[in-house]
Amino acid sequence: MSAKRTILICQGTGCVSSGSPQIQREFEREIANNQLDVAVKLTGCHGFCQIGPTAIVEPDGILYCMLKTDDVEEIVNSHLINGIPVSRLHYHDPTTGEPIPKWMDIPFYSRQQKMITIHCGYINPEEIEEYLAIGGYRAARQAVLSMTPEEIIEEVKFSQLRGRGGAGFTTGVKWDLARRSNSEDRTAQKYVICNGDEGDPGAFMDRIILESTPHSIIEGMIIGAFAIGASKGFIYVRAEYPLAIHRLEVAIAQARQKGFLGSRIFGSDFDFDLQINQGAGAFVCGEETALMASIMGKRGNPRPRPPYPASEGLWGKPTNINNVKTYSFIPLIIKNGFKSVADVGLEKSRGTAVFCITGKINNSGLVEVPMGIKLREIIYDIGGGIPNGKKFKAVQTGGPSGGCLPEEYLDRQVTYESLQEAGSILGSGGMIVLDEDVCMVDIAKYFINFTREESCGKCSPCRIGLGRIYNILEKITNGKGEKEDLESLEELGELVKEGSLCGLGQTAPNPVLSTIRYFRDEYLAHIIEKRCPAKVCKALIEYAIDETKCTGCLLCLRNCPVEAITECARETVNDLRTGQSDEDKPSGGKRKKDTVCAINTDVCVKCGICFASCPQEAIFKRDKPFVPEEMLMESYI
Repeated sequence: MSAKRTILICQGTGCVSSGSPQIQREFEREIANNQLDVAVKLTGCHGFCQIGPTAIVEPDGILYCMLKTDDVEEIVNSHLINGIPVSRLHYHDPTTGEPIPKWMDIPFYSRQQKMITIHCGYINPEEIEEYLAIGGYRAARQAVLSMTPEEIIEEVKFSQLRGRGGAGFTTGVKWDLARRSNSEDRTAQKYVICNGDEGDPGAFMDRIILESTPHSIIEGMIIGAFAIGASKGFIYVRAEYPLAIHRLEVAIAQARQKGFLGSRIFGSDFDFDLQINQGAGAFVCGEETALMASIMGKRGNPRPRPPYPASEGLWGKPTNINNVKTYSFIPLIIKNGFKSVADVGLEKSRGTAVFCITGKINNSGLVEVPMGIKLREIIYDIGGGIPNGKKFKAVQTGGPSGGCLPEEYLDRQVTYESLQEAGSILGSGGMIVLDEDVCMVDIAKYFINFTREESCGKCSPCRIGLGRIYNILEKITNGKGEKEDLESLEELGELVKEGSLCGLGQTAPNPVLSTIRYFRDEYLAHIIEKRCPAKVCKALIEYAIDETKCTGCLLCLRNCPVEAITECARETVNDLRTGQSDEDKPSGGKRKKDTVCAINTDVCVKCGICFASCPQEAIFKRDKPFVPEEMLMESYI
């Protein structure tokens, strides 16, 4: 008997914001009008966020992308009724332009190795029955009813699972430390926390898992709580993730109703319950001690360690903290055995890694790949390479505190140690691809500004050091840099790394130190030649018009917010600004075909609107003529 045809409508945050709920309603209406025996189902995100809103027709395996409500009727009539898929709505290969109807034939999907995201995009996250149908909560039941805490921890240790929140500490060892704390007093209170405070720019790994399979995190926390002897758990999620919070609330309520949370879960003597805490958007609260302070109602400042949370955490009690992705692995380890994780990846980096590929990349989204994969495979085989024929320049891994690695590192394996040796970090899974149009000095300044603003300010190296680093970078991008500034940046970077209290400060200088290490020539161009090779830094460039390409269409003139663009026929310019039509103008007022536009560089604010609006690509960026300061002084005198 063939499976019933079902349409899976992605309703992750990206697709919801693009109108997927309306698309689902339109599918339901069209199917009802045509009296078709086809199911329409809400799902979480399946990762390919760039092509949303999406719908997958199963069991056909046909993927439709970038949908609008107007497309639904055509899909129903052509595909569901007449059996002819709608080619124009398929994914098209960025290189060949050929449509690929089936999602499993798209390299973005076929080259992944999914473990914890395998059900994202295929089950309804708001229906516990669907999670139970794929084996959900069997691992938690097995752990609570058939295993001892010691056996659970040994299984996690043998898996060699390391924390996916960034630090990479061995999960089983961390659990064992929490279990042994106050072990003589079995009535002592202990806690487990899930860190879902995902604040990296361009990162959405935790959000997608929370939105798509919230029950997997709950199940992992139940197992972890039983292993260390905790009776209370907290899921700390950013308030900016309303959909994730909603689905967690639904999942927790459903788990309580089934008896998986609360008193005597699974009919045992074990009591455990969960609550959600919403973060207020402070990046530093991703650090575990700052996060605990926030849960306790205090300001989210880190504190020195030791004591570690495993011995003295929430309200002074033993506490275990793991990331969303780490908890998602636990049910797999208990249900399928430690080898299911230990046999994937490399010696010190086992299992899979979940990355968000963003930036200058053809296929951006969430991917899950085995540890040890090469950066080139992620960027080119899965990500589809760099758009518009541009050259690859660098990839930043590990979020705002990660380093920028150049092309010669594309064949480096992705592991905790290899990335750290190269001057970057694995972090929680952010990956930003940069092309030739990016200025590495400017990108370093961007990330330093982010960490500078997000610093809690508690320790001097981070508070003062990051501010000083930012000021020097600002000086360089403004064309006022000196050779000594590079030495100052390197020295300050090392001081901040060594002297900062928490992981934010200890890793924050990575973007600067790595870009100086690999793109030193670009810094020297800014400092010595007073030019920006990528034509990004405003103080070092100016806009100009190529007269051989300009057709005098005046789009640039009409869009310029500061009236820095003029045309040789002044009366025509004035007429266009007052909105007069050709019929209203004097006979001599019509634009001559041979006239061109020009930019007054003294008035231009370099907003780039003219550059973006010119249909002939006649406007270009060039190096601003460098005038030594002493000559400026002589001219002034």
